[in-house]
Amino acid sequence: MKKWFSLALCLCLVISVFAQDPAQIDDAWFRANYTKKEILIPMRDGVKLFTSVYQPKNNSEKHPILMTRTPYSCAPYGEDNYSAIWRRYLKYYLQQGYIIVTQDVRGRWMSEGTFVDVRPFNPNKKGKQDIDEASDTYDSIDWLVKNLTGNNGSVGIFGISYPGFYSTMASLSNHPALKAVSPQAPVTDWFMGDDFHHNGAFFQVDAFSFYTSFGKPRPVPTTKGPKGFDFTVKDNYKFYLEAGSLSELSRKMGDSILFWKDLMNHPTYDEWWKARNVTNFVKNVKPAMLVVGGLFDAEDCYGAWHTYKSIEKMSPTTNNRVVMGPWYHGQWASNDGTKLGNVRFGSNTSEYYQQNIEIPFFEYYLRNKGTAPNIAEATIFFTGENNWKHLPAWPPADMQPTPFYFQENGGLSTNKPTAANSSTTYTSDPNKPVPYTEDVHFQRTISYMTDDQRFAWRRPDVISFQTAVLTDSITLAGPVVADLITSITGTDADYVVKIIDVFPDDFSYNEPNAPTEHARLVSATYPMNGYQMLVRGEIMRGKFRDGFEKMVPFEPGKATTVKFTLPDVAHTFKKGHRIMIQIQSSWFPLVDRNPQQFMDIYHAEAKDFKKADITIYHDATHLSSVILPIVK
Repeated sequence: MKKWFSLALCLCLVISVFAQDPAQIDDAWFRANYTKKEILIPMRDGVKLFTSVYQPKNNSEKHPILMTRTPYSCAPYGEDNYSAIWRRYLKYYLQQGYIIVTQDVRGRWMSEGTFVDVRPFNPNKKGKQDIDEASDTYDSIDWLVKNLTGNNGSVGIFGISYPGFYSTMASLSNHPALKAVSPQAPVTDWFMGDDFHHNGAFFQVDAFSFYTSFGKPRPVPTTKGPKGFDFTVKDNYKFYLEAGSLSELSRKMGDSILFWKDLMNHPTYDEWWKARNVTNFVKNVKPAMLVVGGLFDAEDCYGAWHTYKSIEKMSPTTNNRVVMGPWYHGQWASNDGTKLGNVRFGSNTSEYYQQNIEIPFFEYYLRNKGTAPNIAEATIFFTGENNWKHLPAWPPADMQPTPFYFQENGGLSTNKPTAANSSTTYTSDPNKPVPYTEDVHFQRTISYMTDDQRFAWRRPDVISFQTAVLTDSITLAGPVVADLITSITGTDADYVVKIIDVFPDDFSYNEPNAPTEHARLVSATYPMNGYQMLVRGEIMRGKFRDGFEKMVPFEPGKATTVKFTLPDVAHTFKKGHRIMIQIQSSWFPLVDRNPQQFMDIYHAEAKDFKKADITIYHDATHLSSVILPIVK
């Protein structure tokens, strides 16, 4: 969520180059055909929200409104300062005469009021002082349709990441003019799987780098953003290891960042967290919904899947669809969806999404044009085979959860192990944690979600299990479940489980028709033979194994079940490849280190971190496995 958002160019996040647009739209065309207005829209409690409106000068027809609500600024400010949105695929909407609206949410940038992170939805609003993001959306839409001349009374809302959260909240506003909403990589649950926690484990790199700037107080409306933390060490791994603990990061953060304090003081999935999970409230959703996300989104992959699934469960009559492509955070809004890191997808998947999914969606529901009803319930790109599939349901009805059992000597098979006593032990040393990527870098990478895992496979504190060479292709479509039988010498541990596609030793992309010499060079230089592609990785903080509302210590040496669900996968392991599972107990510095003793990790000090031996059992009475969602 953090690094994608240049505060000066937030609106550009929801757009990309529309390659087949014949119109020669540029800055001169934009200014000649659109006017820009900056408006303070009053909310029911008297607070005014700063809103930027680009409105077509052509009054020969009425125009739909396409809106984004954001905490990342409406910049550039000033009615003479036009955003360069014409450079990207939003120019299609400009050509069709959409009214483009961006709003600074309550308490951010030029809007009045007090900002609250992931402000909880209030289902029982009674008076004018009972506000939330849904009511602010309602009041904004109501003002726009009543006061903007030439609008057709139809409003759509979309946004990526935090603006995706505001899009989901918009769907709960119940304003009759709101016809279509597209939450894209929506922030959804910051404890269970988005941005700052996964299964209770704290994602310190994203949280610290983001809140040292974003979380700084803004006493009065402003057009100037805060400065971030002054990192004197540019090696990410080194900086967080030398920091020593979350307590030290809190000291570096200072006392002014209120939400950081909240993160440190709510260590379990309590009512405070549950109130901030919008999927607890998605009942009777009225607008058409298009939930969009990336299979390799390092920040909000969880949010996209769970927003779609929650609407399906809690609002079964809603017109609700999901699109998941092979993308990093926001890549569907870029001009290049052909690759991620070293892995290639065979086509421009971003362009496909823009032209065949998003634009037809808004055209139909806001202008009654096109064929959006033909968009499938689930439009999912399957990596490995590199194909889009248009499915009537997700997961597919023929998906079969199939256990793959760990075996002696690193084997992995659908056959249950027969050995009487079999296990694998590794030593987890939090002072020498397993890195999440091989690179030395300053900022968290976007490509680690498909990175080559051979660097981890070589480490003694990472254990691996793999199948024989596949004689037929195997396709996964749905959630993966890790079902481990384990014991530890300490009283707490983390478990990172990675699903990996092992490419054949003679594999290469062999792209003689690559579009540029650079692309051909990159394809030729990285050794893809034997590549260990990360398909899905997830972490589980062991003390939450019995539920996230409470913490339970391990009994040293006692065989214990640790079972958890990884985000959904859409991937084909092709014939000649292997399926590999890697297990480790640190993923650094992406995730904070576990002291491996039962305690309040948020207030641990450097001295608290201890080595521990971690054992994974795989014998006839201790059936450790991963349960893979196989479709035929």
